Amino acid sequence: MKNQNEELKVEGTIIEALPSTTFKVRLADGREILVYLAGKLRLHYIKILPGDRVLIELSPYDQNRGRIVYRLK
Repeated sequence: MKNQNEELKVEGTIIEALPSTTFKVRLADGREILVYLAGKLRLHYIKILPGDRVLIELSPYDQNRGRIVYRLK
């Protein structure tokens, strides 16, 4: 049985910035999901803009939502 605390990490590209540090991201398989900015990225004022590649943790409960944990170069 899979541990409930395991998040699936995937890469995606920001396609739209929404209010309150929420973003729309297109994954490599073509899906578009809604993500929010993780606390450490907010704390250190990491700027995320449309077109940026990011690493996302998907929730095991809802595969259409996630959080941005790293901005790729």
